[in-house]
Amino acid sequence: MIRDTSWFDTAVTRLTDPQNQRVWSIIVSLFGDLARRKGDRISGSALTRITQPMGIKPEAMRVALHRLRKDGWIESSREGRSSVHYLSEFGRTQSDRVTPRIYTRAPELPETWHILIAEDGGSLNTLNDLLLTDTYTGLGRTVALGSGPVPGDCDDLAGFEVSARAVPGWLQTRLFPEDLGAACHSLQQDCAALRAAGIPAFLTPVQVATLRTLLVHRWRRVALRHPDLPLAFQPRGWTGPACREQVFALLDALPLPRLADLNTTD
Repeated sequence: MIRDTSWFDTAVTRLTDPQNQRVWSIIVSLFGDLARRKGDRISGSALTRITQPMGIKPEAMRVALHRLRKDGWIESSREGRSSVHYLSEFGRTQSDRVTPRIYTRAPELPETWHILIAEDGGSLNTLNDLLLTDTYTGLGRTVALGSGPVPGDCDDLAGFEVSARAVPGWLQTRLFPEDLGAACHSLQQDCAALRAAGIPAFLTPVQVATLRTLLVHRWRRVALRHPDLPLAFQPRGWTGPACREQVFALLDALPLPRLADLNTTD
């Protein structure tokens, strides 16, 4: 087993999302994993220690926290001479809304499905509002696929209960685009390589927090674009299930650290 920092440095490099290093988004992933519950708080110095290996500068952190406070995601207060930060009620609600999509190990697929069809105008606005709930998958500009029976509160939409008789390649590609497949495959390979190298026993709580944040952030950006649909909808070579397995295996090897250990001043 490696006894220096090379594994950690390699893991940071491998797990850093090549497509998105927006600091505010990384902070959302951090709180969603490490401090999602009411009463959970992370000190400003702990945030710095966790994110510094990612190359995030203190000024970028301050700007991101300011934006998240302005948007209602984060609240901050003083405890002694230190600042502490925590999810607002709105932030917890938003985090809880997507938590099942991110942390469910084996999604259960419904047996019944329906489609809703809109026309231009008011009904299209109704359809777009439904697509924002993460319970519907767009099949086109005016068509959405949902699980279960047709809802009773969509009178301005045409609704039909359906079963997948044929799923052509163009629809599979629209639901699981090539860039999503590439991101999924890359994350799977990176997780597998880190596990194969052996997880060091000497990792500190802060290092574990850094790696979990990077991993959850990258997986979150895959999982929230990754519709949970039956096999017939998936294109040939889709690696979503294998990626999910590798992600959770690595998360299991990096147990959630205690906030008390993260907030302890070095």
